[in-house]
Amino acid sequence: MDAKPLAGQKAIVTGGSSGIGAAICRAFGRAGAAVGVNYRSKPEDAEAIVAEIRAAGGEALAVGADVSKEADVIAMFERFVAAHGRVDIVVANAGLQMDSRFADMTLEQWNGVLGANLTGQFLTTREGVRRFLAQDPVPLSRARGKIICMSSVHEVIPWAGHVNYAASKGGVMLMMKSLAQEVAPKGIRVNSIAPGAIRTPINRSAWETQEAEKKLLELIPYGRVGEPDDVARAAVWLASEDSDYVTGATIFVDGGMSLYPGFADNG
Repeated sequence: MDAKPLAGQKAIVTGGSSGIGAAICRAFGRAGAAVGVNYRSKPEDAEAIVAEIRAAGGEALAVGADVSKEADVIAMFERFVAAHGRVDIVVANAGLQMDSRFADMTLEQWNGVLGANLTGQFLTTREGVRRFLAQDPVPLSRARGKIICMSSVHEVIPWAGHVNYAASKGGVMLMMKSLAQEVAPKGIRVNSIAPGAIRTPINRSAWETQEAEKKLLELIPYGRVGEPDDVARAAVWLASEDSDYVTGATIFVDGGMSLYPGFADNG
């Protein structure tokens, strides 16, 4: 891969102020893209990522939006395009968990997770497609535009106690594939990344103690917990020309978690 495989391109990353999103923003900056670092409630976190990217010689802009709100998403794109002229890459990464046993799950918990994780990705990717179709193509990429959805191993692995989250990620999977099928003839590539266990604040309790990490590793054949950069490198590849013939695919970045390791010695 080129040292700057995304040179000259413009990218928006939702949920870009922490965790996996922040790692993708940094990686895109290193790869030569101008990056819109989206945040919902903590502008100071997004500005810190922007400062890192600029200090390394890249371009970045903090753009606030609650991705579950249509007006916010449209305004986010308008601000970014006003600053950078266009958008070439959209990473729909923003998401959250509101965990509960199913019988106790409230409608607020259900709607909150589906609103951010699925409706938010719909609104973000829809605005990306609209922008791609409205702007003139540039010779920086063979694709007219590139979309990366953030899914999870739980698009295929059931997860008791997290029904809203698993349902949202299963929805992302078929939204992505259906969208990819629809817009491929227009030169737009759409793919997903499905992370497994990654060291981020959203799942800190699963890895922060030695005992918790030991239990978690029972689910990971490769024998280590993932890092945000593992996902970020996959995102750079999916946004680059090296993956130009890839669309409608989910890339599992999970150390083998989706291989159902519990069956390894039950043949």
